Amino acid sequence: MLLLLQSMKFAIALAALLGIGTAPALAGNLYTNLEYNGSNTGSDYTGSTTDLHLGYEGDLGTSNLGYYVQGGPAFINEDDGDDSDTQFSGKAGINIAATSKFDLYGELALQTNDGDDDNTYSSKLGAKYKF
Repeated sequence: MLLLLQSMKFAIALAALLGIGTAPALAGNLYTNLEYNGSNTGSDYTGSTTDLHLGYEGDLGTSNLGYYVQGGPAFINEDDGDDSDTQFSGKAGINIAATSKFDLYGELALQTNDGDDDNTYSSKLGAKYKF
């Protein structure tokens, strides 16, 4: 519960920081993102994580280079249903429109963990071709 409160305080502080003196310029760039990720090994359900993020997206001076940052609580549920936890998670990414039909993208993500467990970090690189 304490981590949930800390995550909510972080989200409120992030929104306030992004809004100080720039609210008109940021209109339409703040967003919320609710994402559910379930896991299975074969047919065995192993658990899920639901992220509730507050984010900001924009362009880096040109319409072909975009970015986003988002973060907030991650609600973690283990397979047996008895073991649930709330941690902080966040993501940052870029998108490059190389041509009108071809995009490149990348993302870095993190999720905190309790106790002696290390934080979880992940990365994603990809390309998208539009027909």
